[in-house]
Amino acid sequence: MKKPEEDKKYLRVTEVASLLEVSESRAYKIMRQLNKELEKQGKIVTAGRISKRYLMERLYC
Repeated sequence: MKKPEEDKKYLRVTEVASLLEVSESRAYKIMRQLNKELEKQGKIVTAGRISKRYLMERLYC
């Protein structure tokens, strides 16, 4: 059975910081950069959250 955390589509700053092993301020910078990229693609973004799929795609492709 999957854990609820594995089903999340969007991550918050604390989760990004933990996943990447960086400070929360660095995680915010990364999230802002990725959200700007998504906005340029015409996507709707929410401040303080990032698509888990897009984060993984950009970091580990």
